[in-house]
Amino acid sequence: MKVLVVGSGGREHALVWKLKSSRKVDKIFCAPGNGGICRHAKCVNIKADNIKALADFAHRNKINLTVVGPEAPLANGIVDEFHRRKLIIFGPDKMGARLESSKVFSKDFMRRYHIPTASFQVCATAAEAIGFCKTVQFPVVIKADGLAAGKGAVIVKDSEQARIVIEDMMLKKVFGSAGDRIVIESFLTGQEVSIMAIADSRTILPLLPSQDHKQAYDGDRGPNTGGMGAYCPVPFVTPEMLQQIDELILQPTINGLAKEDINYKGVLYAGLMLTATGPKVLEFNCRFGDPETQAVLPLLKSDLFEVMMAAANQKLSSVGKLDWHQGAAACVVMASRGYPGKYNTGIKISGLQNIKDNSSFIFHAGTERKGDRLVTSGGRVLGVTGMDRDLKQALNRAYRHISRIKFDGAMYRRDIGFRTAKPINQ
Repeated sequence: MKVLVVGSGGREHALVWKLKSSRKVDKIFCAPGNGGICRHAKCVNIKADNIKALADFAHRNKINLTVVGPEAPLANGIVDEFHRRKLIIFGPDKMGARLESSKVFSKDFMRRYHIPTASFQVCATAAEAIGFCKTVQFPVVIKADGLAAGKGAVIVKDSEQARIVIEDMMLKKVFGSAGDRIVIESFLTGQEVSIMAIADSRTILPLLPSQDHKQAYDGDRGPNTGGMGAYCPVPFVTPEMLQQIDELILQPTINGLAKEDINYKGVLYAGLMLTATGPKVLEFNCRFGDPETQAVLPLLKSDLFEVMMAAANQKLSSVGKLDWHQGAAACVVMASRGYPGKYNTGIKISGLQNIKDNSSFIFHAGTERKGDRLVTSGGRVLGVTGMDRDLKQALNRAYRHISRIKFDGAMYRRDIGFRTAKPINQ
């Protein structure tokens, strides 16, 4: 079987790595790929947003399954185009992807189907939003309606900060048209958890829970990023809690999508806050999380290709239960100095050749090859994942390897997993 993975980040590297382990997969292509993915797949010089060229490539090369990594192609209708050409693809169509591409749609959807989430107000103008913020109890969360690369949600502590954020989003357009409308919602407290599940519009198979670390600096300080690290599983998410999440959130979401004639096939990602009154949805995503995928997939025993193919063909019920390795995995992101703001690229990376460990994985995110050199090409550069018998040992393994990897300006959080464990000897 031939597989095409769309994207160029650490998530896509993890997907390529996992799919390659399937005995049913003969060849993997990745468009456009990166400096690490090219060691596991044939990289194709087609950008992830060039939907027509991707469909042409899949048709011409008789691709058996296309897997979409990032959210933008899904929001722009890549699945609809592939279906029109009768090409098999793993991911929701444009209608389903609105769960992520429009915060307004997502919040209204949750309200319609009684899915627990924070109370909220949708605002279409800056004046309306600033006026509403004079009536709320702070802190609140202000979210751009559209896609903003994981950076479109801001916690504000008073009306003056709210005014600045609203004007940035709606008047200065720091997120472009994503800020044409905004959602202002009440601030929830508790532990955040990511639940990713494979769905085929009727059946849903949850993956192990993981926990992301969004802020740039230790102690959850600094600006929001695309994610600075993640670990899996989450010790305080009990089987009873997972059942509650399934009954209150996952099943009602799939059932609600079906009622609205949305044939959702792909990943349903629920970003949750575990509050004192139960789990509540912070956001839905329509694809694998990044960096959560780099922590979850190393623990998956089941054949990911078989699961994805079953979901794409609406036969997920035939898969049964997913099998998992024992233990834990932790991914720590190495980023460029200045991320998530301005940063330099083209910086030489060294030390990867010194890492020879079957229980560790280096997933490339922002890298490229310049001749015989590996250099940085993005804000998040590498995801270093360690796997071991428990979380402390997995973190220790990841940080030990990070100490061997060098590039000028490398930055990373030293407290991944701090809510449940501290790395050994760090």
